[in-house]
Amino acid sequence: MNAPDQTATQAITPEQAQWVAQLFATTADAVEQAIHGKRRVVELVIACALAGGHVLLEDVPGTGKTALARALGQVVQGTSSRIQFTPDLLPGDITGITVFDQRAGAFEFHPGPIFANIVLADEINRASPKTQSALLEVMEEARVTVDGTSHDVGSPFLVIATQNPVEQAGTYRLPEAQLDRFMVKTSIGYPDQAAMARILQGDRSAQHPLAPVVTTGMVTQAQDLITRVHVSPLVADYAVRLVEATRRASEVRLGASVRGALALVRLASAWAAASGRHYVTPDDIRDLAMPVLTHRLVLEPEAEFDGVTAAQVLGQVLLDISAPQENGTA
Repeated sequence: MNAPDQTATQAITPEQAQWVAQLFATTADAVEQAIHGKRRVVELVIACALAGGHVLLEDVPGTGKTALARALGQVVQGTSSRIQFTPDLLPGDITGITVFDQRAGAFEFHPGPIFANIVLADEINRASPKTQSALLEVMEEARVTVDGTSHDVGSPFLVIATQNPVEQAGTYRLPEAQLDRFMVKTSIGYPDQAAMARILQGDRSAQHPLAPVVTTGMVTQAQDLITRVHVSPLVADYAVRLVEATRRASEVRLGASVRGALALVRLASAWAAASGRHYVTPDDIRDLAMPVLTHRLVLEPEAEFDGVTAAQVLGQVLLDISAPQENGTA
């Protein structure tokens, strides 16, 4: 799969969008060998990677959260690491530490496991808030500052974090500032009947390493192309109106942030290119609003007591805010 010619000052062409779509489909097909019957979730995670974001997978145990992250790390020909978060994990165990080399007579930086293209942060809510905060800078700026010196983690860079929503003993709630760093929050869910039957009938494909199908260079080129997907003023205005409506909702204490609006448009651009289009449509914005914005809403205590969820609030916002009647090319 050869990358198309690209000029930084030009908008993405339909041919370049088709190349991104081919890369997207090839990657999704490879990952689906390990995750059966969850094409939508697989595509959402890959689109997030191409958009330069990070993913939070929240689901019950045994649904394949770790397997999904591991499979993506295998099909992308780059570096990957896994960090098992525990209560005694320290920030330096993630970012790395500076050690004095007696022979050289100087301090030397030893990078931590965060220095990889794809990082699996397993059970992230089991670490203390101090350790979780070690991810704030690197998830936003793709670099780590240790002892006053910044170190780039490289590109592409994707954090896939998992957490268990039902077992709360020994866990810490993720602070809003860190939740806002995740472009997408989603869940895998249990497999359907057909996929479960294939698993029980001895399909062991997930037990063997998957062959790489794309390189990090190809991912980086696709990310650059996605930044040049056309977003018309009407589509951008639709995203703004959705975000502002979350802030005005009576059940919401803290609505979606500016980072959330940017994440929505960026992911919609990746989703459009993954569909072979060089422009974003209102449907892209509407279809992706739930996984991008829900986890950014902080509800009023009274609303939570009444059983109101962020998904219900956002669902009503999507009904109340009308989408522009255009295909996104204007």
